[in-house]
Amino acid sequence: MHPLFNSLIKTCVALFLVSLTACSAITELRYDVADKLFGAEPPNPPAELEEIKASYTAKVDWSLELGETTRYDYTPALETSFVYGTNSEGDIIKIDALNGKQLWKTNIGETISGGVGTGGGLVMVGTNKGHVFALDVSGKPLWSSKLSSEILSVPRYFDGKVIVRTGDNRIYGIDAADGSRKWVYERTAPALTLRSSVGVIVDGGAVYAGYAGGKLAAIRADNGKLIWEATVAQPKGVTEIERIADITSLPFVDGPLLFSVAYQGRIAAIDRKNGQVLWNRDISSYNGLTAEDGKLFVSHTLGSVYSLDYENGRTFWRQGDLS
Repeated sequence: MHPLFNSLIKTCVALFLVSLTACSAITELRYDVADKLFGAEPPNPPAELEEIKASYTAKVDWSLELGETTRYDYTPALETSFVYGTNSEGDIIKIDALNGKQLWKTNIGETISGGVGTGGGLVMVGTNKGHVFALDVSGKPLWSSKLSSEILSVPRYFDGKVIVRTGDNRIYGIDAADGSRKWVYERTAPALTLRSSVGVIVDGGAVYAGYAGGKLAAIRADNGKLIWEATVAQPKGVTEIERIADITSLPFVDGPLLFSVAYQGRIAAIDRKNGQVLWNRDISSYNGLTAEDGKLFVSHTLGSVYSLDYENGRTFWRQGDLS
């Protein structure tokens, strides 16, 4: 290719990159194109991907067919040496984690619409009709409670209460002894939101929940009162689709800090005491994040994986070859 023509192409691409908006998905695309055309590398790039030569082959110890598990997110629960699974046919199944032996199966008579929660001697599930069911660890039904809409998330146990999030943005505190309602926290939602099975995290007496519009709320687990609300991301754009900035994943709690990320939005570090945002930066994620040894790991909506510094959100590395 003629050098002048090659230079013209790069100039046009550079102008195109500059013109891109700051929304996180387009920013990710800009980084990818710039890396390929101009050889730019992100700070501290990860090692080049190489074919993995396995030193051993993983062996499946056991497997068990649970039944129909379509449409919903059926997250199993591990409690001591037992696994609790479920299916859309209404079955709750207790399994020995050591050998995969089915210990019991109880049918609740409704379509289960989320994963299993355990704690306080209870096994808990929600249904598409808005019921939350509680069994004891022997499979005996204890109680059920009718809530406002379908339950897509995992019920959580904390200090004598079952915390349940419903599909209409309500969070309920239910008495673990008899299923009676103790409190409800509710808020309005934008006209258009993402359907998500995200639930809540309960830690240190507080319930943490992400919402549409990039909001994160801390709620008292004992009475459902709001402690604080933080803005992880601000909706941008003209159309309703462009303005979706929902938190569709669980936050990550580590000591005094809480980390959360929004779709078409930002990732933020938040002080758990008062909800103050300590730092944030543009990264869009639907699947959420995890952390270890002072590093955050987050998967971008377009497929890249980021490693970020706890302290300030600085990029340690970005791996874009996985998308």
